[in-house]
Amino acid sequence: MNQKFTKEFNEIKKELEKARNILLVAHPRPDGDTAGSVFALREYLVGDLRKKVSVACEDSLPEYLQVIFPEEKFEKPDNINIDDFDLLVGCDAVERGFEKIVGKKEKNQRVVLIDHHESLEMKNIIPDIVVADPKYSSVCEILFVFFDFHRIGISKKMATALLTGILHDTAVFQHANTTSRVMEIAAELMRRGAPMNKIIETTFKNKKLATLKLWGRAMERAEVNEKTGAIVSFVTREDMEELGMDDDSVGRIAELLNTVSGTKFSLVLVEKDENKVKGSLRSEWYKNVDVSEIARLLKGGGHKLASGFEIVGKIVKDENGIAIK
Repeated sequence: MNQKFTKEFNEIKKELEKARNILLVAHPRPDGDTAGSVFALREYLVGDLRKKVSVACEDSLPEYLQVIFPEEKFEKPDNINIDDFDLLVGCDAVERGFEKIVGKKEKNQRVVLIDHHESLEMKNIIPDIVVADPKYSSVCEILFVFFDFHRIGISKKMATALLTGILHDTAVFQHANTTSRVMEIAAELMRRGAPMNKIIETTFKNKKLATLKLWGRAMERAEVNEKTGAIVSFVTREDMEELGMDDDSVGRIAELLNTVSGTKFSLVLVEKDENKVKGSLRSEWYKNVDVSEIARLLKGGGHKLASGFEIVGKIVKDENGIAIK
């Protein structure tokens, strides 16, 4: 087993055992990894340690995750008093929403961050314990190693949550972050009862016709920039409203465009409201492009092969191509 985080894992275990009231934070527009990690951790905290635990997220679970986690839900930040908690834990949420929920840290509070992105930058909070390494496929993989390190039993419910995160962030073992360790962990989680086929069917295959239509529009609009090797497309608010879709429906478009031969990375722009645009960037290791550098230039974040950002403006397409104004 990787001993890199021996000190941090021991410290985290002590904090979890010592805390009375724990807040787990997931990032906005929750995906399989942030949801799987907070739900797996909560199951351990409530089931084994008998702790009082809340899970906060700005957005609700998307429909496909509700199928996998029918008994789970997030608490809205506005309904939570942060001062009530003595331990605050961010799972895959550091650059994507932790400080939106936890604006500051009180003297009696401890902060633990668990992430798999390369840079963890917060403006107002200095964390007490950080476990972060882009060599891990997901936060769920890190949590599996944490549980294994402390010989904590992984229930079927925990295994399902952890495998959901791993499958999501590896795109079912298609991305370069799929290592032999990831495959071994996935096999172990299946032995613990995680239903791989159900997770794959629900997450990647069970698409509505409206979702496929939305993807089709994005594919038709895709353009390749010969100078940069970027393949770029966009989705408007009008598209979303007409087809009755939400932001979760566009998550895989950047991944699909990234498979086009001869391109170095993909960029998909999505209008979130009248004056805000979300950008999703994807690449692969053999393309030798670090999309996190692009995201950081636009005050976003992420890791080398998958990053994102949000900027003020509206998508405009004219004779010069796609732009945000």
